[in-house]
Amino acid sequence: MTTETFSIRSHHGSKSGVEKAAQVIFTACGFFAVLAVASITLYMVISGAPALFQVGITDILFGTVWKPDAADPSFGILYVILTSIVGTFLAILIGVPIGVMTAVFLAEVAPKKVANIVRPAVELLAGIPSVIYGLLGILILNPLMYKLELIIFKGTDHQFTGGANLISAVLVLALMILPTVINISESALRAVPGHLRSASLALGATKIQTIFQVVLPAAKSGIITAIVLGIGRAIGEAMAISLVSGSSVNIPLPFNSVRFLTTAIVSEMGYASGLHRQVLFTIGLVLFAFIMLINISLTRILKKGDHKNDR
Repeated sequence: MTTETFSIRSHHGSKSGVEKAAQVIFTACGFFAVLAVASITLYMVISGAPALFQVGITDILFGTVWKPDAADPSFGILYVILTSIVGTFLAILIGVPIGVMTAVFLAEVAPKKVANIVRPAVELLAGIPSVIYGLLGILILNPLMYKLELIIFKGTDHQFTGGANLISAVLVLALMILPTVINISESALRAVPGHLRSASLALGATKIQTIFQVVLPAAKSGIITAIVLGIGRAIGEAMAISLVSGSSVNIPLPFNSVRFLTTAIVSEMGYASGLHRQVLFTIGLVLFAFIMLINISLTRILKKGDHKNDR
């Protein structure tokens, strides 16, 4: 056996050892991620399920009266659930089109100098703490909403909220999800192969037609991922909307003071005890179930779309 042959075998052996070590580390990280999700799920079920059976599933999920401190307490969270659903849906309805179009502008349309100015501004939005959005909402948005309330409901028996209402919360949420939607959508658009654009232009399509008929469909999976993460950010936000929504349990109408699932937990967890505290964990369980359901549903929709494209 020559020195060169021994060196090659030694190098091969060391490389094999490194690969095995890397495989073990990656496997451990994968199992840790699965274990973390399973642990959180188990904890939420153990903490939130007892109140469902003690109070009653119907009374909690479909009740409309929230009076935890009354002599005969009521723990209905139907309006809270509806507020989170409606508020998140409206925020996505506003934020996603703006975010995707901004991503299209940065990736496909904007001159390089303009994109280099806009992109850092978008990234800065992502770094702003959520409480700052809430404070800006109190200082700027709520006074505007209050003036609008005075114009629309003047002379009626409407209960004025000072501008802290569902509309204010939706606008703040729409603003907060923009960085997530823009950054991920832009990355997905830039990942589309250049030959698709060239082929479309060569066939006589305009640049706008190429963007909307070729590039956006090709980047669909990345854009849907951006929407999923945007929904997660919107439905899980607490601090900002607790400052601008009024935090009262009401039916989610535009000018009503409302309470979201997250703000219901944050606003009362500090002093809650006994059954009241258990019900707050139940609200957390409902919120967790919503997020899981949304992620699973959109993932399945995305996979079905990919299978159709493969065919």
